[in-house]
Amino acid sequence: MSATEQSRGFGVAAGLDPAIAVPLAARCEELGYSSMWSNDHPMASGLETLAAFAEGSDRLELGVAVAALDRHRPGELAARIGALGLDAGRLWLGIGAGFSERPLSAINDALPALREALPGIRLVLAAMGPRMCALAGSAFEGAFLNWVTPESAHEARRHVHEGAAQAGREPPPVFGYVRVAVGPDAEARLLKEESFYRDLHDGYRRQFARLGAGPGTVGAAHREPDDVARALEAYDALDVIVARGLASASLEAMGAVAAAAAPRR
Repeated sequence: MSATEQSRGFGVAAGLDPAIAVPLAARCEELGYSSMWSNDHPMASGLETLAAFAEGSDRLELGVAVAALDRHRPGELAARIGALGLDAGRLWLGIGAGFSERPLSAINDALPALREALPGIRLVLAAMGPRMCALAGSAFEGAFLNWVTPESAHEARRHVHEGAAQAGREPPPVFGYVRVAVGPDAEARLLKEESFYRDLHDGYRRQFARLGAGPGTVGAAHREPDDVARALEAYDALDVIVARGLASASLEAMGAVAAAAAPRR
């Protein structure tokens, strides 16, 4: 993947019913997406959701954003990837510090073990603050941003590129979740999702403070699909826009969001 060619991914919450996830992946491939993504949380495995996406498409790349190190050990991640039969060549594995009190140290300490346990798998670092963005640029195959405005995405990208320059390497691609909702309840869906994260932990509190954006504004939530498409165009600092679908867990609802956020051909 070139860091100069923007592409589009579609993301869901882990645990999506395979009966929905499999055809959703096929639909996203038809719509021109290059990748499918799942988060990961204590109640559901992102890797298992990727396995369902893999059934629906032979071409789409697959990513978890992200697996937190306070819940996942490198060897356990490797074993689960093998058990699910996931193709390492299609996989992007996002890594985050979770609720660690020293997130930078937690990532640096874990990186050698991650490389040893997961050879050939592209590791993407969950990055919000400047130092984590720089670390992503210097030592990972990608940076994954979360809860960014178009303006803050440009600033984060700058830190990623600075980290890469200091390490004497080409900058890796910058990914980013952009929450997307469409229809009459779009704004309410975005506000509900955002409100949960705004006070989840200190990292998110600092991130939203940096943004200075009002509640329910960090994303693309609109009644009309064309307005969603225009809002996503502003995220030109991202090499890969991952449209995180905010919709009920049905193929019809998720498919409508995917269509609204799809790359324009």
